[in-house]
Amino acid sequence: MKHEALLSCSGLQAGYGASQVLFGLDFEIRPGEVIGLLGRNGMGKSTTIKSIVGTLAPSRGDIRFLGKSIAGMRPDAIARMGVAIVPEGRHCFPNLSVREHLVAFADNRNDQRDGWTLERIYALFPRLKERADNLGNQLSGGEQQMLAIGRALSTNPRLLILDEATEGLAPVIRDEIWRCLAQLKAEGQTTLVVDKYVDRLVGLADRHLILERGRVVWSGPSSELAADRSLWHRYMGV
Repeated sequence: MKHEALLSCSGLQAGYGASQVLFGLDFEIRPGEVIGLLGRNGMGKSTTIKSIVGTLAPSRGDIRFLGKSIAGMRPDAIARMGVAIVPEGRHCFPNLSVREHLVAFADNRNDQRDGWTLERIYALFPRLKERADNLGNQLSGGEQQMLAIGRALSTNPRLLILDEATEGLAPVIRDEIWRCLAQLKAEGQTTLVVDKYVDRLVGLADRHLILERGRVVWSGPSSELAADRSLWHRYMGV
């Protein structure tokens, strides 16, 4: 039996002023799926994410989450429905401690019986427990990325979005982030991932969408993307 989509975009158009970026995106994310959103820089990935989380209102089309239209809704209202983002650049608060980050936004937006508590987040990222009293601006880049993921998980989201979560990190830290994402997948966390490390993403995601100039030019399962390296070269320059 086919599951209903958790999130769906239909005819999605968006841009900035007179500059149109998205030209009618159609896709859906089903519960429990991990979806990779791929493409070169400037092809519409960030604009798609901004449209979903509400920081950019679409000019046309619709975005539905839990069966309800969220196109043009305020970001805080979308977040309360259960959408959490780990933004590019992390955006940790410099004057909040690690622990304050993880308790200030805590919620159970997915109605989970065994949700992401402070203790579970510390178990996922032991380094955060060691640095619990340190402020956001006292952390390394890798620690800030762990904190950004932990902060998103503390809301127990229905949909987790990661925008370049491994960008600029040392290889050992990247490996830890990928380990974390694999664990989240095993626990059934619905996730949308933007990342340039396609070789790692095909080992994690169920399906992928490739954007080219604001349009979906390819979509399919990881097995097909892994088998056709010409897609990597043509659309991602890998």
